[in-house]
Amino acid sequence: MDLGLADRVYVLTGGTRGLGLATAQCLVADGARVVVCSRHPDHVDEAIAELGGPDRARGLVADLAHDDCPDRLVALAHDAFGRLDGALISVGGPPAGTALGASDDQWRDSFETVFLGAVRTARVIAAALGPGGAIALVLSSSARTPITNLGISNGFRPGLVGVAKDMADELGPRGVRVISLLPGRFLTDRTRANYGDPDDPTRAREGAGDDVPLRRIGDAAEFGRAAAFVLSPAASYVTGSSIAIDGGLIRAL
Repeated sequence: MDLGLADRVYVLTGGTRGLGLATAQCLVADGARVVVCSRHPDHVDEAIAELGGPDRARGLVADLAHDDCPDRLVALAHDAFGRLDGALISVGGPPAGTALGASDDQWRDSFETVFLGAVRTARVIAAALGPGGAIALVLSSSARTPITNLGISNGFRPGLVGVAKDMADELGPRGVRVISLLPGRFLTDRTRANYGDPDDPTRAREGAGDDVPLRRIGDAAEFGRAAAFVLSPAASYVTGSSIAIDGGLIRAL
């Protein structure tokens, strides 16, 4: 199936590693061009090279907690490729710990990055999109089912699903779609300490996926393919939904 991605341009925050990079790879493989960002210059350089060089990908060293980051991403997309068709918005996870155990500073810092950073970026991207544009927020299974010892995530992720739904209602008449993606357990650089095999971190440790209905940890490429489809014109009637990509892990309806 042709996803209709040829020559379309997408911004991917957090797109230099893990699920963001996997999505960027799938978009580029189907003919799209991408702008990725990270706080780490070496990650940006490595991702651009892996994605095929400056003809297919550009990068920005930036932090979503900074007010000017979204505007810089939009400007780079237009300067480099002459258009913008959508975005995958992903932010780093908040610190571990219970809701009661988190300090005020941890809640404030996480609000600036996890919550407000995502909302601000979506708002700026939405203003730059025309009919057929799409925004996908990468959240977490904690949006539907609280995860033990991730109290701040349990607090903010459901709120972002509500924000995405509200944005979908407002942007729908313009032909712009907004979707929440809820990844379950995937083996990435960030999760190897939790799910990786101590003898070979590129593989999931035995038993890490025993409570997942598919009985395994996901591969980042599996998320990337689903996200690329959701962002593509092939999913043109999908909006306002929160879509689990989790091997069946979430038990809520």
